[in-house]
Amino acid sequence: MPEEVATPDLVELVRRSTEPFNNRDYDAMMRFWRPDGTWDLSPLGLGVYEGRAAVRGFFEDWIGAYDDFEIGLEEIRDVGNGVAFVVLAQTARPAGSVGSLQLRYASVAIWRDGLIEHCTQYSDIDEARAAAEQLAKERRENSDLFRPSR
Repeated sequence: MPEEVATPDLVELVRRSTEPFNNRDYDAMMRFWRPDGTWDLSPLGLGVYEGRAAVRGFFEDWIGAYDDFEIGLEEIRDVGNGVAFVVLAQTARPAGSVGSLQLRYASVAIWRDGLIEHCTQYSDIDEARAAAEQLAKERRENSDLFRPSR
């Protein structure tokens, strides 16, 4: 009997999708994104990027502004219904600078078929946690609408 390929769980997908950032491996980063994926930075005042090319362009510009760049995962939670809540810590040294900066923020991502469909970044971690829980609830309720009644 052929071996079945297991689909990684959402927590593992988040871990794997974050690793390429620390190596500046943009091709590997984009393998986790749907072609029409959306990177939403509007809660941070930095706009919305739609499609792989736009998302990749943002990553290249953002990470390229630093001589040193590292993302660490503090918390990953599968909230349910394809929604992931993640707390991240970014440490970076701007190009040509001796000083570094640290950012701590949260990400709420919708995953479909093992790829990121939509990802929103928040500076307020509690706001992100509430948004993730609400989104998972709405997705669960909407999927219940399409289930046949018994």
